[in-house]
Amino acid sequence: MPQHKSPIKRMGTDKKRQARNNYVKRTIKTLTKELQQHPENREAKLNELYSQLDKAAKKGVIHKRTASRRKARLAAFVNKQEN
Repeated sequence: MPQHKSPIKRMGTDKKRQARNNYVKRTIKTLTKELQQHPENREAKLNELYSQLDKAAKKGVIHKRTASRRKARLAAFVNKQEN
């Protein structure tokens, strides 16, 4: 455990960021599974998922290229399902 005030504060900040990151990652995973398992309303779910990925990349939860890669793979999945 830290003895000084600054590292103690930093631990609190780290805990808050970890909670936010875990929430965002869980949300993305849940939306991805819903999109893959339930074919109805694909466009709406895809748009929502794109939005969540962009927000996560903007906040630094995931890297911007990771978000881009996931979006491309989801688009390919949806296009494959439609044909």
